[in-house]
Amino acid sequence: MTFALHGVGVSRGIVIGRALTLDVGHAEVVHRVVPLGERQAEQQRFLRALGQVRDEFEHLKLHVPTDAPAELGSLLEVHALLLTDPHIAHDPLKLITERGMNAEWALSEIVDKLVAQFEAMDDPYLRERKNDILQVAGRLQKALSGSIGTTHDQEEFAEPRILVASDLSPADMLEFRHHSGDAPLAGFVTALGGRTSHTAILARSMNVPAVVGVQGADSRIYDGEWLIVDADAGTVLIAPDEPVLAYYRQRLERQIGERAALSALNRQPATTLDGHTVRLMANIELPEDTGLAMKMNADGVGLFRSEFLFLGRNELPGEEEQFEAYREAIKGMQGRPVTIRTLDVGADKALAGDNAPPPAENPALGLRAIRFSLADPPMFRTQLRALLRASAFGPLRILVPMLASAREIEATLAQIQLARQELGEAGEDYDPQVPVGGMIEIPAAAIAIGAFTRHLDFLSIGTNDLIQYTLAIDRTDASVADLYEPLHPAVLKLIALTIEAGARAGIDVSVCGEMAGDPEFAPLLLGLGLPVFSATSAQLPYLREAIRGLRYDTARQLAQAALEQTDSRVIREQLREFMQRQTTRPMKAA
Repeated sequence: MTFALHGVGVSRGIVIGRALTLDVGHAEVVHRVVPLGERQAEQQRFLRALGQVRDEFEHLKLHVPTDAPAELGSLLEVHALLLTDPHIAHDPLKLITERGMNAEWALSEIVDKLVAQFEAMDDPYLRERKNDILQVAGRLQKALSGSIGTTHDQEEFAEPRILVASDLSPADMLEFRHHSGDAPLAGFVTALGGRTSHTAILARSMNVPAVVGVQGADSRIYDGEWLIVDADAGTVLIAPDEPVLAYYRQRLERQIGERAALSALNRQPATTLDGHTVRLMANIELPEDTGLAMKMNADGVGLFRSEFLFLGRNELPGEEEQFEAYREAIKGMQGRPVTIRTLDVGADKALAGDNAPPPAENPALGLRAIRFSLADPPMFRTQLRALLRASAFGPLRILVPMLASAREIEATLAQIQLARQELGEAGEDYDPQVPVGGMIEIPAAAIAIGAFTRHLDFLSIGTNDLIQYTLAIDRTDASVADLYEPLHPAVLKLIALTIEAGARAGIDVSVCGEMAGDPEFAPLLLGLGLPVFSATSAQLPYLREAIRGLRYDTARQLAQAALEQTDSRVIREQLREFMQRQTTRPMKAA
């Protein structure tokens, strides 16, 4: 009998295939007190397991298939680096010696503390990084128990495979490929994870449907069962009957046709029916993400988060390491501009070890983003020098997060000038005209926009934080999440104010938050005069399609009507009616 499980769809599409369940769960950890005379031997047992997992990662890195997504090797490298982190590599040894814990217990004790730190973070992308630690720890626990690796004893199927697990690591993905034969990888289903988990990142890069956070997926789905993964709805159908299969096969045929049509649009400009063109930029997390951005014909990178270099490590990345990463991203875009945001951590997004600032009572309002960077000028200039050096290899734009005042802008520009002087004295090449922009994430920035347009070369509206700070709502708090409203009149007025100020000053304005990637909001942002949309690469085809089906003049009318309203419910209804008219508009009107 058909039954359904529900989760979060993290990439678009539908797939029908056979379940391949992976044994990557974490076994129960046995707690045992080790006698004093046996503790050195227990330490050696832990070190052998560490070496075993390290060797396995090295083997997997050397055998990444040439057709695998670039992210796979990069994420595997992140996991290999975690094995060198003192928290994982050394702290369990102390617990074995000082408290007599067996290796499994000591490791789980350290991991629980690390996971708790990550779970306390507000940023969903950073919060998901706890899974990296859990995945590496899981492999170490398997090595300690003598059962390393994924196992899936089942008959071979020629049909598409859908991976089902509690969670999936890059190493699990590679091991699957070695055992999957010729059956294509068609989708993912995991019990854990969210929109920013590595499973989600890999699914989007591979353009395969995936649903994560599916409670019971790893216990209620069996090897070889027929599954339908509807990532659009966040639904997994198990053992579908013939009527359900027939319905989804029809949807699958339509999906294939729609994707072919979207692919054909990739080389077309994002131009409205009446000739108004906007630019579509990509948001990326890793340098390797530029491959998909180019495939989707992004006009450049509108947001590259640099945090991936800084998190989950005791020592801050040096100038050379940062430079190599930034240069890789710039070269990957083949002459198209790359906007790299300076470090956006601090308080709840804590760095590890001695680099972490003291805990804040209200992390969202504490020492974070540019405030954190300006509080540590040597660290900030290390990043700025790396960025400027990378600018010698292609068009780079530096984006500064969470600016709130003219004073912060001036202090930031002063640090950039010092970084230029240091590079000049060292004889390093860089572009002296690198544009510097600021993120509009705080209502104060939008209201005092004149200071931004006078001093900066471009602006980028981070709608996620702008909405949160404007409405005083933490959207990760379930008790108030329903009050998080992108169409709130105050939010729209702040966006409109920023776009208008940028147009008057003749500087670029983009939106890089989630609003920009949702085709539902495209008519409104277009009508407000937004010249640049920046979204994940996978969302760009849908944005391109939406914009090419709109008229700029009618979108302007929609935006003007919305700005006159005082109730978000009325604005949402206006938008719904507008989209209905677009859908039913006769072809000759185009």
